Formats: sequence, structure tokens, C-alpha cells
Amino acid sequence: MNYDSIRCYNPDELQDVYTRLLADPMFQKVVGFVLPGIPLEQVEMTMRSCKTNLEFQKTFCYMFLHNLLEKASDGLSVDFKDVDVSKRYTFISNHRDIVLDSALLSKVLVDAGFDTTCEIAIGDNLLAWPWVEDLVRTTKAFIVRRGLSLREQLIASKMLSSYMHHVVNDKHDNLWIAQREGRAKDSDDRTQPAILKMIAMDGEGDIIDRLKAMHISPLSISYEYDPCDILKAQEFQLKRDNPGWKKSKADDVNSMKTGILGYKGHVVYRATKCMDDFLETLRETPKTEVFDRIAAQMDKQIHSAYEIYPVNYVALDRLNGTRDHYNNGYTDAEEQKVDAYLQMQMQKIVIPNPDKEFLMETMLTMYANPLRNRMAAE
Repeated sequence: MNYDSIRCYNPDELQDVYTRLLADPMFQKVVGFVLPGIPLEQVEMTMRSCKTNLEFQKTFCYMFLHNLLEKASDGLSVDFKDVDVSKRYTFISNHRDIVLDSALLSKVLVDAGFDTTCEIAIGDNLLAWPWVEDLVRTTKAFIVRRGLSLREQLIASKMLSSYMHHVVNDKHDNLWIAQREGRAKDSDDRTQPAILKMIAMDGEGDIIDRLKAMHISPLSISYEYDPCDILKAQEFQLKRDNPGWKKSKADDVNSMKTGILGYKGHVVYRATKCMDDFLETLRETPKTEVFDRIAAQMDKQIHSAYEIYPVNYVALDRLNGTRDHYNNGYTDAEEQKVDAYLQMQMQKIVIPNPDKEFLMETMLTMYANPLRNRMAAE
């Protein structure tokens, strides 16, 4: 199958891609922002010295992400003890941030001891300009086509499934894909069985064999604070007040920028046990139940692996009108920090006629749901 329309760039294509990127005025502005004080000629020399996608990631992306976390977080923790770094996996995770979930995973894999990063699935709705597509396909992204007719969607899904199997079994690389299309804006993370059905469209053997060939590891991502929380809350009100409201490309770009640059608190990436053994137990399960059973198990593993912060305990207590988690989940000082953060976010409201009570409740729900789900999983 010809994957040219969706695959990441091959090493022999990179020099031409560098030429296009370096000639793009918007990319030049981004470089000036990300690498202040470094002449474009020096950037070009360094880029052209990168002969593979992995070299480009390690040379540019790794250091950018390291510096970003220094400025916009209180640190990143990595827990990959349940996977073997000498093997390859399909990491399927909850989805918190449009850009950083997958970008940070590549850094995390290097930190965890893998000798490669991962190829990442990215929706074409996020590729606002040609230079963005060039950049992400240089950094090992492959494209998921959105907004297709039913017939086109079936063809695209078959190609996507085939490509993902090709990455793991022929290219011997890791993969990342979100557990659902789009982020769960209320942080109630649930795996869409449709994602698993798409993956199982290709491969050899039955459904179980095809999924086992991908070595799925559910990945739990926990951000202490979500920089886009107030943006998501505003979206909920806008949709409540006008059911036909839809985000614009400018909204997507603003969410990407806010998610990348905004304060995140502490961030934890925790890989959970590969599902190969669990999948083997489903050999006699009716086909109509298989994908739902797998999705439920993935959710349980992701929810159980959440890192729970004081903000999650405070949020649940506020919604319930209790102090059940005081002392065990947070102190007076931590509660005051949470309150200060929430009030700071409320000051960023830009929509007309804001329903502040609704917006606050919506944000609290975002932070309470990970705790609710972890308690249910346990």
C-alpha cells in the first residue's frame, strides 16, 4: 500500500523539507521565538546536519521540550517500569493537550531508556498551514484524515490501520494514538472502541491476533493543571447557549499555543502493562463484546495509573459540598494555592455574558473526574 499521503517523511526527503521550512516566513518567526538570538543561518546548518527524523527530534525537539518544562511546569515524572524498553509498543493514552501529549512522549521515551521515540497520529484539522504539516511529518507524525464521507472514511481507516501495523512490525518503531478522537474536555477519559476496531482492520489472523501484534500499552497522562481549562469551560458555555457553535481554526491555534506555553504544574507519564496477556483471555468472547471489553480494561489501567494532585481532591470536595479529603488529600496551604489558581483562570474569561457559576463548576468537574475515575477503578 502506498502511504505517501499520510506517512512521516523518510530520511532521504528531509533536506528538501528543510529547504521549504527555512524559506517560510511564519516558520522563521517561530524559530525566532523558540530559539531567540540564534541566527537563522546557524539553525539551518544544524538542521541540515540531521540526517534522520530521530536526529532532528533529539537535536531540536528534545531541548525545546526540556526548556519548555523548565519554564511552564514544576517537573515531569516518568514511570515506565511496567514495559520493556527493548521492545516496541503502541501507546494509547488519554488526551489532555493537543500538541504536548504526543510531543512529550517522544522525550519521555528517550528518558525512559528507549533507543527510539515514536510515530504519532495527528488529525489533519490541526495542520493549519503547510509548514506545520512539514514540521510534524519531520518529527515522525503521520496524518489522520478528518471530515470525510463514510466511503472515504472506510478507505482512510484501512490505510491508517495498515500503516500502523507497518510501523510496529516492519519499521520496528513505537506508536502513539489518543484513546478517542479529540480531547475529553471534561477529563472523563474513555477509550472509543472505534479506535480499536480501526487498528484491527489490518494484520493477520483474527481480531485478537491483529491487536496482539500491535503490543498495546495503555498510557496514563496526568497534568496537575490544564492551561486550557478555562478555554474548555468557555467552549461548554458557548455550546450550551448555542448548540450550533463550532470552534474556528483560530480557536484551535489559540488552544495549541495556550497548551504549550501555559503553566502545567507537575506532569506524570505512566505506562501500564502491555495488554497482550489480557487479549489472550478473550479468545472465546463473542465478537460483539470484544472491543467493549478491551476498551473497559484500557480505561481501568489508565484510570488506576492517574497521578492525583491536591487540586483533584479540592475540586471533588467543592462539587460535593464536603471536606472528605481534607488532610488526606490536601492541606490548608494547598487549598489556598488551588483557590488562587482557579481565580486567576476566571480572570481570563473573554466570552460575552459569562455564566461564572457555570464556568467554575465546569472547571471543578474537569479536575474532579480523574479522581472519580481512579476511585472507581480501584
